[in-house]
Amino acid sequence: MEVTGFPTSSDIYLEVDGTKVAVVQSYAAKSTRTSQTVEAFGEDEPVATIPGQRTHVIELTRLYATDEAIRDGIDFHSLSDFSLVICKPDRKIIYSGCQWSSISETGALGAMVVEKITIVASKRIETAA
Repeated sequence: MEVTGFPTSSDIYLEVDGTKVAVVQSYAAKSTRTSQTVEAFGEDEPVATIPGQRTHVIELTRLYATDEAIRDGIDFHSLSDFSLVICKPDRKIIYSGCQWSSISETGALGAMVVEKITIVASKRIETAA
């Protein structure tokens, strides 16, 4: 029996200006949203809630720079305004307007591998595959 449909590292990648610059082994995403309650005089409980701004924080594990990005002298620390693309069997998730908030590196000298990078995205779009 052949198993298909599971994402691989080539299905999760960073993109800058439409160019794939790194593949990602795994990720963990968390989206949060602030809310406000609307209170009315004389009521014991709020009468409504108003949704606020959303924040998307994604932790990426084991990033590998592409050969083209290495040739172009990629520096993960200088990346800004990039996108994270996650291809799933039935849909594609794109986090855009990304900035990194932390980077952890381990490994051999000259290896273009980052162990963990935490990014914050301004937008999340989900489309059918």
